[in-house]
Amino acid sequence: MSTLKPYKGDYYLWEYIPSIGASVVFLLFFLAATCYHSWKIWQTKARFCIAFCIGGIFELIGYIARAVCYNNTADLIPYCIQSVFILLGPVLFAASVYMALGKVIRSTGGEKYSLIRVQWLTKTFVASDIVSFLVQGTGSGMMAMGGSMAGTAKGITIAGLVIQLLMFSLFIFTSIAFERRMDRFSYGESSPSWKRHLYSLYAISALIMIRSVFRVIEYAMGQKGYLLSHEWTMYIFDSLLMLGVMVIWAFWHPGSLHGGVRPDSGMLPMQEFEEK
Repeated sequence: MSTLKPYKGDYYLWEYIPSIGASVVFLLFFLAATCYHSWKIWQTKARFCIAFCIGGIFELIGYIARAVCYNNTADLIPYCIQSVFILLGPVLFAASVYMALGKVIRSTGGEKYSLIRVQWLTKTFVASDIVSFLVQGTGSGMMAMGGSMAGTAKGITIAGLVIQLLMFSLFIFTSIAFERRMDRFSYGESSPSWKRHLYSLYAISALIMIRSVFRVIEYAMGQKGYLLSHEWTMYIFDSLLMLGVMVIWAFWHPGSLHGGVRPDSGMLPMQEFEEK
């Protein structure tokens, strides 16, 4: 039977004993999902999905470390690993989501209908994602170690999450604007397949945004707050949502998108990009 032990003196890393059952269940789910996405990358040669797959690996590592923590509640290393890797996995999901929008736009030949020039669109969002990754990684690493810098670390982590939320908001606005402009040139097709890919990006973005809002509130409430002191909240508002992201990406995998229109064509084709 595991017991909650202090890390140093009367300082506890955990407010509860982490559930080994829930950790194992989610590490198996993320293992299966990551293996599937690795296979899809090999099958479709969609290199822009590599970051998404790495995000799955981050989640997997995080839950393995969390399972280890069940019998090691006083050990700093597995605590830091699970904290940092579970926090940063969605940032890598976001990187592939940003790149997928550029693929959708190019595959329809609708570059002129994008609010941001396509050659800058991916660079802008991915650059912001890298900044968010570095800020969150720095903050979570400092916060996991506790000590006198805990307050500063919490602020840094929240700042990284806010950057992610702001950029996702801009991303969704850009996507909706592109969709509305493209609707004028649908050629009578009620449900072009590029829209299905776009809607999957909306769904994934919404899940990541909900999770990021949860994390901001969680860290703002502090170590003794309800969210950080009750394990079920993380599994509902983080683990389950991120697993949903991987499932949606699997069903509407953007690796099936083909690029572009002929240089000599003045038409805007609404191609069908069937799943392979």
